[in-house]
Amino acid sequence: MIIGAVEKLSKIYRIPGSPVSVHALRNVDIEFRAGESTAIRGASGSGKSTLLNILGCLDRPSEGRYVLGGTDTSFLDDDALSDIRGQRIGFVFQSFNLIQQLTVEENVEIPLFYQSVPLDERRARARQAIELLELSDRAHHRPMELSGGQQQRVAIARALMNDPLMILADEPTGNLDSATGEVVMGIFRRLKGEGRTIVIVTHETHVAEQCDRIITLRDGSIVSDESPSATPGGGNHCAGRDSNPRHSD
Repeated sequence: MIIGAVEKLSKIYRIPGSPVSVHALRNVDIEFRAGESTAIRGASGSGKSTLLNILGCLDRPSEGRYVLGGTDTSFLDDDALSDIRGQRIGFVFQSFNLIQQLTVEENVEIPLFYQSVPLDERRARARQAIELLELSDRAHHRPMELSGGQQQRVAIARALMNDPLMILADEPTGNLDSATGEVVMGIFRRLKGEGRTIVIVTHETHVAEQCDRIITLRDGSIVSDESPSATPGGGNHCAGRDSNPRHSD
């Protein structure tokens, strides 16, 4: 089932007071299927971040459209885009983006706070997500008391709170050592095995090769869209649940 698609998508940035235009994306077509993991990669300036911003309803296309869950988001106003972000998208960032003054439990609750979910309900749901990510013993710690891998697990728990149609992860292993990064990828594999749709922006080949698809961008255009098994030395490690997702970090 297709849950999202960008069609003939282009993004053009125009410099105020100048005739110069920058084409960040050019005529991009992608369909995102339920329960599929997709890696988006490319050199700096290839359009990865611009595409992620549009998928996350943080920006609008200049041309073409983006449909998510049957809703064409392309011309929604800021309030409507904010509602889509809060209800249908989960974000995981390279720098974790946790609020240092809040506990793990309070950080995980944040998406539901902005949806005006009552305290008792959001606390109960936060505890379920924290347990899922094996962080129950850290629920009342603050981010500075956690390792990098634990902070990223908190960020993933937070991304799950609104039961999103799509999880968007921007370089989720970029600030982690290789062993801890593999723990995080194991979590994504497990979530994918449970039917979650995940899009990962990464420059790391070994991360991309753990997804069902690898989309490569160059100068704002798609130059390849393929399965890792079709790439030399590739192997699709996302086909099922991780055989041992628990790992010390």
